[in-house]
Amino acid sequence: MSDGSSFYITTPIFYVNDVPHIGHAYTEVAADVLARWHRQAGDDTWLLTGTDEHGQKILRTATANGTTPKAWADKLVGEEWLPLLKTIDISNDDFIRTTDERHEVNVQKFLQKLYDDGYIYAGEYEALYCVGCEEFKPQSEIVDGTGEYEGQKVCAIHSKPLELLQEKNYFFRMSQFADRLLSLYEERPDFVQPESARNEVVSFVRQGLSDLSISRSSFDWGIKVPWDESHVVYVWFDALLNYITAVGYGQDDEEFARRWPANHLVGKDILRFHAVIWPAMLMAAGLEVPKRVFGHGWLLVGGEKMSKSKLTGIAPTQITDTFGSDAFRYYFMRAINFGQDGSFSWEDLAARYQAELANGFGNLASRVIAMVTRYFEGIVPPAGEYQEVDLHVQEVVRTAAADADAAIGRLAIHDALAAIWRIVDELNGYITEQEPWTLAKDEAQRERLGTVLYTAAEGLRALAVLLSPVIPGATSKLWEALGVEGELGALTAQPLRAAGDWGRLPAGTEVNGLAALFPRIDAEAVAAV
Repeated sequence: MSDGSSFYITTPIFYVNDVPHIGHAYTEVAADVLARWHRQAGDDTWLLTGTDEHGQKILRTATANGTTPKAWADKLVGEEWLPLLKTIDISNDDFIRTTDERHEVNVQKFLQKLYDDGYIYAGEYEALYCVGCEEFKPQSEIVDGTGEYEGQKVCAIHSKPLELLQEKNYFFRMSQFADRLLSLYEERPDFVQPESARNEVVSFVRQGLSDLSISRSSFDWGIKVPWDESHVVYVWFDALLNYITAVGYGQDDEEFARRWPANHLVGKDILRFHAVIWPAMLMAAGLEVPKRVFGHGWLLVGGEKMSKSKLTGIAPTQITDTFGSDAFRYYFMRAINFGQDGSFSWEDLAARYQAELANGFGNLASRVIAMVTRYFEGIVPPAGEYQEVDLHVQEVVRTAAADADAAIGRLAIHDALAAIWRIVDELNGYITEQEPWTLAKDEAQRERLGTVLYTAAEGLRALAVLLSPVIPGATSKLWEALGVEGELGALTAQPLRAAGDWGRLPAGTEVNGLAALFPRIDAEAVAAV
């Protein structure tokens, strides 16, 4: 369990040149689930997300749309990226934009320090550049074009032609940090996760590192290099610094000391930036490296990575408008092993919604509240003497709560949900076996009926707490239906520490009516999505 210390978690900051799809939302939800869990465990939690608004790609997109880069960014942030957070119920503590003054000023401070300390120098550079990746591509990610691009070199990720750029740039002496990075990976094997991601990073660094071009002079949309305003800071060098500029670097030492270092969640396609370039930058500046960099897998549609350019992007609202935010969050956290690639399927989403959320959890909650209302006039009865079958339920709850917490510590959100769902299955089986509707017909079984329904209601209390980081809307309604005073988890200052402690729900509590948490969805509505 948590020790109440700082838990700072970040998502990548997303490019504003396009609208968000479910691949972006997947990362947001995962970070949010972890943040909500740690808050309930009593940690000093901070969740950061935001947008990356500089670089050539955004300049070109804005120009193509007949506007300025800042106006284009403002429009997309206001109309697409901030609404996304509400659509999928993200509880972020901060939202940073790389056009924020707090970011731009302190990026320049960081860069000036590296320059003053001799880690930056001027040089000539010529290489193939991908505007989509905003990156000079390594040989391993350059492939021969086919079809309309035959005879050209294209980006292995975007399948678009690369541009040969030759510029006078400023360079960061990243090559000096190869040995220190390899020592970091060896001394802290959990620094890069999962294991497949760590192996990839170690292999890359062992091949040797080149110095990194960190400025551009062919366009002016970016943060000015402080000692040479004819250059702007390379967009990735600028963007990575958001993780520290958002928590006080350069302006609030106390806040920075409180929050940093962070846990980074990133897609595996940007792992190298976060697990190689970023820690090298921090080492050069004399700052702590992150606590952890976790490179999760891709969401696949039709066997391909989610992509607007390939028309495989699905807007989150296409799902939430039919199934709701809770179902969106639950599905992507349960159906995909976090850290691995996972395929999205409308059929699988609909099946899990019906079987696991509506019939499994939702029906359980409705039945228990309805039986307490019917048989005990809406008052949670006291438990009598526990039998072996009741004690088994208690053990399942205790074990599942502990297993779920341990899984969250590993960032294995899917394993945490699988553990919690053991409680759902156990309670459904328990009610079927104990038949409270039959016990209610025999006044001599009144005490036994009370024990059964208290056990079921207390199990729901544990489920409300344990599932609230994943399905906050439904669990909030369940908490209200259980009649507990205060916000969800109010029975203790650190609800997740007590989630598995039996007997937290006071007998005598008055329950309230509960509408279906996950209403039936018409098959025609699903087919129309």
